[in-house]
Amino acid sequence: MISRRKFIKKTGVSTAGLMVAGSALTTASAKKNDYVTKRPEFAKRNFTSPVIEQLIKDTKAKINDPKLAYMFENCFPNTLDTTVEHEIKNGVPDTFVITGDIHAMWLRDSTAQVWPYMPYASKDKKLQNLIAGVVHRQTACILIDPYANAFNKTAVHGHHKDDHTSMKEGVWERKWEIDSLCYAVRLAYNYWKTTGDTSVFTKQWKKAAVAIYSTFIEQQRKNGVGPYRFERTTSRQLDSLSNNGHGRPVKPVGLIVSSFRPSDDAATLQFLIPSNLFAVTSLRQIGEICGKVTNQPKLQKNCNMLAIEVEEAIKKYGIHKHPVHGNVYAYEVDGYGNAIFMDDANVPSLLALPYLDCVDVNDSVYQNTRNLVWSDSNPYFFKGKAAEGIGGPHVGYDMVWPMSIIMKAMTTNDMNEISKCIKMLRDTDGGTGFMHETFHKDDPKHFTRSWFAWANTLFGELVLKLVKENKINKI
Repeated sequence: MISRRKFIKKTGVSTAGLMVAGSALTTASAKKNDYVTKRPEFAKRNFTSPVIEQLIKDTKAKINDPKLAYMFENCFPNTLDTTVEHEIKNGVPDTFVITGDIHAMWLRDSTAQVWPYMPYASKDKKLQNLIAGVVHRQTACILIDPYANAFNKTAVHGHHKDDHTSMKEGVWERKWEIDSLCYAVRLAYNYWKTTGDTSVFTKQWKKAAVAIYSTFIEQQRKNGVGPYRFERTTSRQLDSLSNNGHGRPVKPVGLIVSSFRPSDDAATLQFLIPSNLFAVTSLRQIGEICGKVTNQPKLQKNCNMLAIEVEEAIKKYGIHKHPVHGNVYAYEVDGYGNAIFMDDANVPSLLALPYLDCVDVNDSVYQNTRNLVWSDSNPYFFKGKAAEGIGGPHVGYDMVWPMSIIMKAMTTNDMNEISKCIKMLRDTDGGTGFMHETFHKDDPKHFTRSWFAWANTLFGELVLKLVKENKINKI
């Protein structure tokens, strides 16, 4: 059995990384001419977009820091270069998106990986079809099993076929995570808003929308624990659920259970607050689609009512007074009054809430929470010789996720914070020119996952944002 963790490569560049890189490592002291792109040669790229290629060229020219420009060129197109498998099936776009070193498609990762290209979809029909293909593929995945987080390309049993849960053909892993469904909604909704194309809202999508709502309702657990259970024969505690696969008890208070976190680790208290906030946003987006496109008035009403209920429950049970930071969002609660003060780097995180349009960046509770999670009040905040940032139990102590540093820069206008974040990201690539899943706080050459497209593309999104805001050369 192969798990996501077993794809981790400690230090150096794995075979998968070499496939992406393909050239000798460079050093931080190299001159501009020494930074040779590590993109695959043109003929070996999975997908190319003239609009994105021109964007890369124009953006690079605006970045004074040679290493930062080089890393942007490597990272921003990494999803298109290496992870998308696009085709037309029966006249309909279909796009399977692998994470990088794992040949499986996560609903979360696949949305996040193509997200930075969304603003340019209307300028390139080929790119628009690629993203539409992701929406169609995600719709098909949800209809296979709305409780699954990751899928195979074809209808075969996945690597986790022996898990003690209701595994279906086509499912790679069946960990119930609220954010998996939210990311699918985020992609479809914003594809429509960006392109004006409603063709992705097929009869199948309408069924998937009903399945999303029904799954959220089931996992409020007002009528018992519901149909989902999950256990795995493993030595790793966070890869299985207690209580015969149902997880720790929750009190039905209107919140939605997320048995697993976006890290694919089991939740401790199953009302995961960042994911519940994400669900509120997603439910309202489904409601808008139902009202303006798909003509599903009953589902529209139900989604909007559920969004209000979950939002009110978050205000009542998800906000707690911390002894140092005041009123903050807890990471997890159980409805009984118990709460966990922490954050995990994986998005949705508490830090990333404004990025996902879940809270206003200036909201006082969010700002208090932001101060908490980027401090020693967060047990998964690590600070070392090389960098500081948020990690999580998925990889363990002292391992910083670049994703957390990117999210800190994405959620501030403070140039001092932005500058510090960009310099840390630039200087902790371990000499590879790419982002990684994690790196050691004292030694960036000790990293996990040399081919992790989500982190690469997200880094590119941040750099592009700073270039557009004329901030990149003020660092």
